[in-house]
Order: sequence, then C-alpha cells, then structure tokens
Amino acid sequence: MELTGRTAAEIFDCVRLQAQAGQLAPGQSLPPLRELATALGLNRNTVAAAYRRLTSAGITESNGRLGTVIRPQNKIREQEGALADTPLLDLASGNPARRWLPNLAEVLARQDGPPPLYGAATVHAGLAATARAWLQPDCPSAQHIEVTHGAVDAIERLLEAHLVADDKVVVEEPCFITSINTLHVAGLQAVGVPVDAEGMRADALEQALAAGARAVIITPRAHNPTGCNLSPKRALALRRVLARYPHVLIIIDDHFALLAHAPYYSVLSATSARWALVRSVSKALGPDLRLAVLACDEQTAQRLQARLAPGTQWVSHLLQGIAHTCLVDPAIRARIAAAGADYAQRRATLLAALRAQKIAVSQQADGLNLWLPLAQDSAPVAHALARSGWLVRSGEAFSVRQSIQGLRISVADLDAAAAQKLALDLRRCLA
Repeated sequence: MELTGRTAAEIFDCVRLQAQAGQLAPGQSLPPLRELATALGLNRNTVAAAYRRLTSAGITESNGRLGTVIRPQNKIREQEGALADTPLLDLASGNPARRWLPNLAEVLARQDGPPPLYGAATVHAGLAATARAWLQPDCPSAQHIEVTHGAVDAIERLLEAHLVADDKVVVEEPCFITSINTLHVAGLQAVGVPVDAEGMRADALEQALAAGARAVIITPRAHNPTGCNLSPKRALALRRVLARYPHVLIIIDDHFALLAHAPYYSVLSATSARWALVRSVSKALGPDLRLAVLACDEQTAQRLQARLAPGTQWVSHLLQGIAHTCLVDPAIRARIAAAGADYAQRRATLLAALRAQKIAVSQQADGLNLWLPLAQDSAPVAHALARSGWLVRSGEAFSVRQSIQGLRISVADLDAAAAQKLALDLRRCLA
C-alpha cells in the first residue's frame, strides 16, 4: 500500500482511487493515523480529517482493533423475506400469512375526498388522531405524530436526522437482518448488546453507551429473531440506564404492536430528550402497505418534517387513508386479533412438538418466528434441514460482532402435522 498526499483532500483522493481500482481490498486496514502522518511529514490532524471524510463517503469504516478498513462497496448481504422459486417449505421468510391480511382493494374503494396537492399536511388527519390515541399512553406527555414508509424507513430517517457516518448505534444481538443492513449502508457502526429471555441486557447497554454509542434501537416485544419481550423489571433497568444518557437517540421499534400478546413496557424516562416510538402496520395489514406511525420529541419531529416535506417525500394520503380505515374498522380489528391468536397457537404447537423431541426452546416469546438457540454451528443444521425439505434461517445472518448460533423458524403457515414432522427431522439433524 502506497498512500500519498500533502492535504486531507489529496489523501482522500488517493485512497478512493485505489479502493475503486481494487488496489485496496475490502477489509484491508489503512495505516494508523500517527504512522501515516509521520510517513508523509504531516500533522496528525490532517490525516484524521482525510480518514473522517473517507468514512463519511462510505469508502472506509471503523473496525475495532483493526482500525480504519476499506469497506466492501458492492456486497449483497442477506435479506429478509421469501426466497423465490424454492422447492423447499419456506419457514425462513418472516412473512405474515396471506389468509389473515385484509383485502386492501375493498378498503381502497371506501376512500373519498379530494386528492391532496402540494402544500397539504403531510399526515392524514384521521390517521393522526388514531395514531395519537394509540401511541400517547406509551410516550412522554409531549409528542408529535409522524408517518413514514414502514418501520425500516422510519429507523433510516431517524438515524440520518441525528447521526453522522461512523457513529456507534446499539442494537440487540442477535439482531434483525434489516437493521444490520440499514446501519451498514448508512456507514454507522453496529454495537451488539446481548438479549436474554427478558430483552436487551441493561449492564451491556450501559457499557456500550459509556463507550460512546450515540443511539440505541430497542425492540420492546416480539424481538426478531428470538421473539423475546421486555419484562417490566428489564424495562425499568433499561430506563434507568438511558436516563443517565439523555443525549442518546432512543428508537423503539414496536413493529408487532397490532398483533402482540405481550404488554408494552416503556424504556423512556422524563429526561429522554431524543426519542421515537415506531409502530408498523406491515405484519397485520400487509408489507406492501409500506406504512408506520411514530411519536417523537419536538426536535426529532422538526428534522423528520424537513425530510417528509410536502411535494417531496411525504407518505401518500391514499395509503394513510387505507391504514386509518383498517385501524378503525371493527371487522378488520377483529381479524387482526384472530391473526395474533392464530400465530401464537402455531408457535405453541411447534414449541410442544420440539419439546416432545427433547429439544429445548424458550416459551416466553411472541411474533411470527420461533428461535432455537444451538450449541453447535447452525449452518450445517440448516443445510441438513434443507435436504429434508425445510428452509429455515441460520443464526449467522443475525450476528453483529460475535457469531450467533441458532435457527429462526417462521410459523405463520406451519400447521400441526408439519410441526410434528419438522421436529422429528430437526431431532435427526441435531443427532
């Protein structure tokens, strides 16, 4: 590696050109700041400025003890969702069951009123009122209501509004695949904090925040992939930790709220200055509706409004109207409740089948998936199941820093007979 330059801009261009030409490989470490500054006869701050610009441009990333490394530019990471044209029984997608989703074409036909034009309010009035009644009991007294293109879009916009490249963001480990990808694309550092049956561990969160993390993404219930829910004791412990770091952005991803059986416990305190509670409709009304509502503090609302301004990036009022109709329609709400009960029953059926085969799984969970932790490498187990006709998600996909071993099994379309067969096949694979 030969780096040259007399200014920060020249060093930046040198590294960028070599990375684009393939002369610097992904994962390759750049020289330490002091070492390169000495070699070039420059002030250390000049090299530091070049490295910061490289990180902001997504060319490099911080990688712990390895220092600043060349970032993979076109790496396609594992994605959530169904695998097209697979001959296997797909238990890896994390999708809701189509049979429970409302007919949105019928709901669309019930929409009326003049279409909004440039300059109209970004949030549908009816949806705003419904969302406020839904979110307000779980938030500090003063909050603003915003609408985004789903929970992932909300998280992306919130991080963009408050953070800069290379900032550290605390996430649960194992971590939702899309959250890992979101942070990677944004040039942010994911800091994994272990979860147990009660949710994110408060002691590990304290360590991460003390080490300089600027934001935290917490799943209060139906954590993906484990399905764990925050207990009241754990929520209180997290709230006390976060109260000592009021500057930290707190993103609460309550994506399963419409279907959840577990109660909601807040991690927000009176001192929380930057926060957002996000609730999506994707699991209950269908992923294609692409809509989430959120409550947040005033400063966050102002930053989001600048990015969801009329005439540029606001969420279609047609979609907002459909979501509002669904949320207030008694028949659709009853259907959502029935779906939540059905998913819980299917998960319980699989849990019982696994336990009958002496396969230990935690019972305290919610969501569309069942998580099976493993004491062995999960990839060979997933491959063995594939040979038996099952497609499941291997734990490595949910790893942040350490290697996670386990299987995530989506249960939305798994009936009792299939659950029994899967448990038998899994027992053989583990043996």
